[in-house]
Amino acid sequence: MNIEPIAYFRSPFTSKFGIPRQSCIVDELRGSIFFTPAYRDAESIRGLDGFDYLWLIWGFSANVSAPKHTTVRPPRLGGNRHLGVFATRSPFRPNNLGLSSVRVVDIRTESPDGPEIIVAGADLMDGTPVYDIKPYVPFVDSHPDVRGGFVDTDAWHTLKVVVPDELAGRLSAVELSALVKILEQDPRPQYHDDPARLYGMPFDGWDVRFKVADGVLVVQDMVRL
Repeated sequence: MNIEPIAYFRSPFTSKFGIPRQSCIVDELRGSIFFTPAYRDAESIRGLDGFDYLWLIWGFSANVSAPKHTTVRPPRLGGNRHLGVFATRSPFRPNNLGLSSVRVVDIRTESPDGPEIIVAGADLMDGTPVYDIKPYVPFVDSHPDVRGGFVDTDAWHTLKVVVPDELAGRLSAVELSALVKILEQDPRPQYHDDPARLYGMPFDGWDVRFKVADGVLVVQDMVRL
């Protein structure tokens, strides 16, 4: 079976580093879906404005050539315990397919490039191919009070984030809130623990530079890309 993108995603993230490890973790994070010419028709999304959430089926385009294995090491488990790839949300999957639930913020049918869907909470990199879009239907898609495997037993420990006022002022309130929540999730590889190391994360046209020590992440600088 050959599948082709029906749309592409526009995101503040131009690299994998820093992208939330799950969708809906950072609701302030905005992105846009733009359709390919074959589906650049408002009729293709007629009725979509009646739904609050969507499922996106998309491709891990930056991992196509990466080695794939039957077991992976989830970051939530510290990156040092192996689980089967199909018992995780690892981005290193046999067919490089991702699945994300996102919240619909706006649907613009008069955009120059055809219909545009603004969504919140996506965990997709800029330029990610989208292969299908389906509405989220609560009565069949929501399953409260069910088991969640290792997610139930191994809590994700967030960081305290400090952004100096002179740097925070370079962002809007929504952008700043999104950035702080992204950094709280600790974008570093889980085996990194060097308080002297300076990290750089591209975000919405900025190179956000930070250090982490004793559970506190301090933004050191923000440089325009």
